[in-house]
Amino acid sequence: MTVTEFNTQFNKLEDLLFGFAMKLTKNRDRSRDLMQETVMRAYKNKDRFQNGTNFKAWITTIMRNSFINNYRKQRTRNNVEQPVEDMLHVADQAVTKEKASSSIMMEELEAILSELSDTYRIPFSMFYEGYTYLEIAAHMDLPIGTVKSRIFFARKQLKQTITAKYGKNVLAEVA
Repeated sequence: MTVTEFNTQFNKLEDLLFGFAMKLTKNRDRSRDLMQETVMRAYKNKDRFQNGTNFKAWITTIMRNSFINNYRKQRTRNNVEQPVEDMLHVADQAVTKEKASSSIMMEELEAILSELSDTYRIPFSMFYEGYTYLEIAAHMDLPIGTVKSRIFFARKQLKQTITAKYGKNVLAEVA
């Protein structure tokens, strides 16, 4: 398709395409943007258009697909309405809340964790610090299944120790 043929065909359908864009977006500015994107994509791919086929169907399909792609992008994109810096005071307040009791609890948990043998404590601590099973396995020169089972048994032992020391209610409050 030549540039002249493309322009002729497009000019015939311009009003129809704008109406279709309005139907999809329900907004005049977004419709103009969709029209512009459609024209750009269609013009860029005009060589793919097969003469003798329906130009209207081809270009409306491009428009519909562009609309769907943009909709999906907007839906999955994180829309931040306020700068993150404005929300830092919330994080500061959350950290200072009950600081003393959480410090005591962490000290007690670290003491319980230190009672575990190195066999279980080291992989569990590494996992808690954010290492992946693969990284722990490589660091400790162990099969990944062994690392997973040691972390599982460390959790189990910690749970038993906490339950024996503080009762089942403490675990329910933490979870």
